[in-house]
Amino acid sequence: MSDIGLRSERGPILLALMLSMFLIAIDSTILSTAVPTIVRDLGGFALFPWLFSIYLLAQAATVPVYAKLADTFGRKPIMLVGVGVFLVGSVLCATAWDMPSLIAFRGLQGIGAGAIMPTVLTIAGDIYTVRERARAQAYLSSVWAISAVVGPTLGGVLSQFASWRWIFWINLPLGLFALFLLWRNYRPAFERHRRRIDYAGAVLLTGALVLLVLGVLEGGVDWDWLSWQSLAVFGGGVILLVAFVLVERRADDPILAPWVFRSRLVRSTSLVGLLIGVVLIGLVSYTPTFLESTTGASPIVGGLAVAGLMIGWPISGALAGRFYLRIGFRSTTLVGSTIVIAGTVWLAGFAFLPSAGLTGFGCFIVGVGLGLVANPSLIAAQSSVELRQRGVVSGTNALARSIGSSVGVAVFGAIANSLIDDRGGHETTAAVQAGAIGVYIGVAIGAVAMLFACMAIPHVPIHEEQIR
Repeated sequence: MSDIGLRSERGPILLALMLSMFLIAIDSTILSTAVPTIVRDLGGFALFPWLFSIYLLAQAATVPVYAKLADTFGRKPIMLVGVGVFLVGSVLCATAWDMPSLIAFRGLQGIGAGAIMPTVLTIAGDIYTVRERARAQAYLSSVWAISAVVGPTLGGVLSQFASWRWIFWINLPLGLFALFLLWRNYRPAFERHRRRIDYAGAVLLTGALVLLVLGVLEGGVDWDWLSWQSLAVFGGGVILLVAFVLVERRADDPILAPWVFRSRLVRSTSLVGLLIGVVLIGLVSYTPTFLESTTGASPIVGGLAVAGLMIGWPISGALAGRFYLRIGFRSTTLVGSTIVIAGTVWLAGFAFLPSAGLTGFGCFIVGVGLGLVANPSLIAAQSSVELRQRGVVSGTNALARSIGSSVGVAVFGAIANSLIDDRGGHETTAAVQAGAIGVYIGVAIGAVAMLFACMAIPHVPIHEEQIR
């Protein structure tokens, strides 16, 4: 096959993957700016946080199931189903009649999104060699940069001058075009395997993840961490998780095979993915509010500061291939995590002198570091397994990142709220500044933990046949 790029032989497939990724990348950024308009139209102010929580719950809970199905039935049908379900959810969201119905349809979107993220990564790992994957991942990462810039602005424009419903309608042409490109151009070499589907394991794992992620999202928000609700949700999640492990030991073809837990490489790279989720959610969730409250910056300026994160990522991601082919996967991630630490320390230090420019530069540094961590760690894990196991590896990595985001939301929310409440509340600039500093310090600690996780990644030899 020819070179990498949208005009290459594999270009239509790459474009389809980028469009599919764009659907889920722009989802939260475009919705966040439209929330006030949605609440005015549909009501249900107390329920609106569930627009995000239910989506995250559904996505995180279904990722490992889809990953296994992609290894069983092939990537193409699972990808088509995922995008199709997401589009059906989008159409229903656009026609929602009240807040509960919109929340329910957002859950359907999340179920579709659970298939898109891991399958995109798996297909990219299938059609590109180890040498090519870094550049391909850079194309996919650029989608997040575009969505970080376009999403907030487009969401505000549509909700102000058209209707908030258009933020869901615009998914339709993009998704249909992606489906057409995949159906017409993607002919996987992967052979489907006739296996028994582990329905019991799928149900137990999905239920366990739903309860555990729900407990993390709602703990300290809708109920106290030590309340009976928290104990019931976490207890139920743990019970289902134990039942899942027991069932998997007896299953002929388990959802999560034992080798996933035994593999030091998969464990370490999944931990790296989890910590990437922690760092990302800390910066994306709190930086715009911090700048708006302390400098008077507009939401667009706050969004552009965070966009520095997503701009630095694909730039370094495009160069990551040269690094890991020369110094190895592990060393590349160590360099990247060190840069992430430098960026988070910069953000924590200059939070005492709030500035959109300084904050945006710090986010850019973090993005550069993450591009040297995320892509090489995932590619290392993918290249170490057979083609039929690659979906599970990609899915495990995506699940870990989702869990990291969920845990990060809860932990950083608790830190910020505690510091802000102790200093006079959200209306006090100094209080918001203290909350942001606390979050940035927490993100820096997460970056240090990421460095240690990268140290645990074993050496992965790159064979000549993987490069060609």
